[in-house]
Amino acid sequence: MVCIRCQMIVKSELEKLGLDYSDVKIGEANIKGSVSAETLEKLDVSLKKAGLELMNSKKSVLVEKISLAIIELVHYTDDQIKVNLSDYLSDKLNYDYTYLANLFAEVKGTTIEKFYIKHKIEKVKELIIYDELNFSEIAYKMHYSSVAHLSNQFKKITGLTPSHFRKLKIKRRDTLENV
Repeated sequence: MVCIRCQMIVKSELEKLGLDYSDVKIGEANIKGSVSAETLEKLDVSLKKAGLELMNSKKSVLVEKISLAIIELVHYTDDQIKVNLSDYLSDKLNYDYTYLANLFAEVKGTTIEKFYIKHKIEKVKELIIYDELNFSEIAYKMHYSSVAHLSNQFKKITGLTPSHFRKLKIKRRDTLENV
């Protein structure tokens, strides 16, 4: 669950099943009291119909927390982290980074770094499409050391230069769920 729409769907499904919850955040729902296996199965079915998935395993939950930490960092925070990404994730999730990286790669089939870069590039696409900032401002906002570094990484991921992408005027962005 990586968007507000997903949160609304989860809340609605919990209410339909008469489940009392204290909190529904991006990626997590805290249900009060115990829930029967039958009710969990109904919830799982209804969430799948909406394109969401109920996660019960601790590993799946941890991988989702890694993903959400990166999404929050890239898409919803303007602050630059003061440490490298590995230390940031280790501190935020209270796990050794090597364990997080291995688990993430095993479950997602990609590295944390590649996932992070793909999200940064999606955010850069968004900023290019909004057409309010020049490339220097975008590079600064997205914490690239230079426009050249941004441009090289953008081309490596998209196959296009940022300037060519801006000229296309095609809104070729993915939803966060598909990155």
